[in-house]
Amino acid sequence: MIPPGPVKAFTVLLLEDEGRPGYADGDLMRGQVMLELNSELSFLALRLQARGGVQLSWPESGHGAPAEEEAEYLNLTHTLKGEDAEEGLVTLLAGKHEFPFSFQLPHASLVTSYTGRYGSIQYYLRAALEQPSAPVQSVLREFQVLSHIDVNSPPLLTPVSRCKEKTVGCSFFASGPVSLSAKIERKGYCNGEAIPIYAEIENCSSRLIVPKAAIFQTQTYRSNGKSKTIRQMLSNVRGNHIASGSTDSWNGKTLKIPPVTPSILDCGLIRVEYCLAVYIHIPGSKKLMVELPLVIGTIPFNGITSRNASVASHFSMDMSWLALTLPDVPEAPPNYADVVSEEEFSRHTSPYPQPSDGTPDGEFHCPMFALMQEFRFQPPPLYFEIDPHPCGINEQQQTASFI
Repeated sequence: MIPPGPVKAFTVLLLEDEGRPGYADGDLMRGQVMLELNSELSFLALRLQARGGVQLSWPESGHGAPAEEEAEYLNLTHTLKGEDAEEGLVTLLAGKHEFPFSFQLPHASLVTSYTGRYGSIQYYLRAALEQPSAPVQSVLREFQVLSHIDVNSPPLLTPVSRCKEKTVGCSFFASGPVSLSAKIERKGYCNGEAIPIYAEIENCSSRLIVPKAAIFQTQTYRSNGKSKTIRQMLSNVRGNHIASGSTDSWNGKTLKIPPVTPSILDCGLIRVEYCLAVYIHIPGSKKLMVELPLVIGTIPFNGITSRNASVASHFSMDMSWLALTLPDVPEAPPNYADVVSEEEFSRHTSPYPQPSDGTPDGEFHCPMFALMQEFRFQPPPLYFEIDPHPCGINEQQQTASFI
């Protein structure tokens, strides 16, 4: 509340704040301090301070002192107008005045904004008007911080599975075991995603059982060696009844994540954790439950699992040698002269004597045998990438097609 006097309105406006989920480490904050005056005003300085941290508080039972603790994560100060008292006063006339500001949040880890039953993590901008003969006038503007969690990181892409078995009844009148095995494809999800659940349930007891699943949020507050824990159900789904001696399977039964605060795992005083509990309601007995840890992130899943990424990278690595070993253009076969020496060539290609008249040896030097010997060591035909007689082949193919 601005007291009566020269100051009519005093506000802090953040630009590009509409629809923004929150500021992250290293983000640029831009805005304006708006000052509207009824009359002329002289002041020492107009400063803007960005602060934030965690605060815990809960009453102790009996007459003990309440548990209180705090930690600071952000403390930045910027002077928008004026300096120290030695520099003199700044005088503004009546009317509206705007003082733009721009500064970058530190790259150090800022914890996500959160408000719970026993503590909160809050950030705010405080504009302070320092006057020489009046109390400091200030105005606060809260802003949200979002510490990003990428669900595509390898630890959050690994599947999670649990299994458990329970014997229904006491040791003397046991009716049989009930077994449960549950699995989810990855550990990290974002708000609005539907989690496919895979489960196998076997009912060997004599009772009618009902499988269910739920998302739980656990808030943990720690202060001076003491702690408070709150656990609440956020959403749930149920399956069909399973009769005695029967089994059932969930092949991707979905449970949607409601809008919740992302997981807070980097604060020593407040932790916000999630899990998917798959459990079986057994009449007259305690639930059979398995809990699969969840991390609610801010950067959505891109559709590439760690297994697919590793297989793709392994394939590209194994096939990389192929591009290095294959020639760009096929090479022609070696020349015949490079393979057979001239001496061997001349020895095997010498002219054959003419057959003598009336001798039986002449039968072995007939023209056909001489032709075979002549081509025995002849070089192969020249290599051509382009068929030198394409027309002949086309004619043969056309002729063959009409046969």
